[in-house]
Amino acid sequence: MSEPENKVTRRGVLAGAAAGGAALAAGAAKAEGDPLITEVQPWAQGLGEGVDATPYGLPIEYESDVIRRNVEWLTADTISSINFTPIHALDGTITPQGCAFERHHSGAIELKKEDYRLMINGLVDRPLVFTYADLERFPRENHVYFCECAANTGMEWAGAQLNGAQFTHGMIHNMEYSGVSLRTLLNEAGLGAAGDLADKWVFVEGADASSNGRSIPMEKALDDVLVAFKANGEALRMEHGYPVRLVVPGWEGNMWVKWLRRIEVTDAPVESREETSKYTDVLADGTARKWTWVMDAKSVITSPSPQMPIPHGPGPMVITGMAWSGHGRITRVDVSKDGGKTWETARLGTQGDSKALTRFYLDIEWDGSEMFLQSRAMDETGYVQPTKTQLREVRGLNSIYHNNCIQTWWVKENGEAENVEVS
Repeated sequence: MSEPENKVTRRGVLAGAAAGGAALAAGAAKAEGDPLITEVQPWAQGLGEGVDATPYGLPIEYESDVIRRNVEWLTADTISSINFTPIHALDGTITPQGCAFERHHSGAIELKKEDYRLMINGLVDRPLVFTYADLERFPRENHVYFCECAANTGMEWAGAQLNGAQFTHGMIHNMEYSGVSLRTLLNEAGLGAAGDLADKWVFVEGADASSNGRSIPMEKALDDVLVAFKANGEALRMEHGYPVRLVVPGWEGNMWVKWLRRIEVTDAPVESREETSKYTDVLADGTARKWTWVMDAKSVITSPSPQMPIPHGPGPMVITGMAWSGHGRITRVDVSKDGGKTWETARLGTQGDSKALTRFYLDIEWDGSEMFLQSRAMDETGYVQPTKTQLREVRGLNSIYHNNCIQTWWVKENGEAENVEVS
């Protein structure tokens, strides 16, 4: 692949801005005869809703299409299913809780704060049980992190399958979590009984029927794992683990155990169902990659895309999308309009926490011709997002999890887009 050419000059930028401004002004001039401008409209002739009409604010009806969606044939029952974030319709980086990706193995349960208990046991000096009120008394932290299912984009291994960014990449959300560091709670229980912590683990499980037990190396547990009880400033939603969930930054979503009820310090991984028969990657030769926790650098263009066609003819437009990495910060995103033959460096939005979504933008003059749009992310470790061909050469076609390949959208002359592969 060729590297991007940085041929940006001040004169070029000013010329491009002037051309874009002229095109937009021409469009604005046409609005002078628009009845929405020349006539008094109903919304300006009376009073609006009272402030007590909506005790909890909901999106206006004109945005009713911005919702989570599932794929009916993907799972046998909604009790163990997935709802995808409408990433194509969002901007910025924060995902509203009401449309944030959710995944359940035995349904979403109702658990009152008053009935909540969290046990820490195993190789600790003082096995403890915390109530919700107990957790609120510990020093609190706030961090923005992405949560991505290991199976995100998993249906695309064998070819272009689903026609929409929501379905190919929507098993992800990015929220501000508030809670107590796991390190604080483990220290409260006393890690002295564990001895040398270098080879110790914690086993975490939820209060729901599946429990979704996962083993986490002690090094990670003491690093940035959070026991969270708020998201985006409010209580967790039921489907996101109310009242308390685990947040494991940068690692696969299956480890973010919801309705967290027990943390056991152990001297070895438990080898539960979710880390043996599930959430391992079967290679072409039949062997399996194990302990593939980290979500590698990845990106996707959200607009234009199959669910967000270009609504206008040639002229100024914005290509935008999201990039993320479980290894840390995104440092650069390149965008290709010709299927990876040439690349341009996109503008990154405001950077947030490490292991959080980064928004990128590329402002272009579209000439109305077809495009094969791709984005390629790089993170602070130097890792570069691979093509699907590069992944297949290493992993074969048996995988489900950890597909972080470069995505291609074929944008047609009429502005519609389709999920395709390019060789």
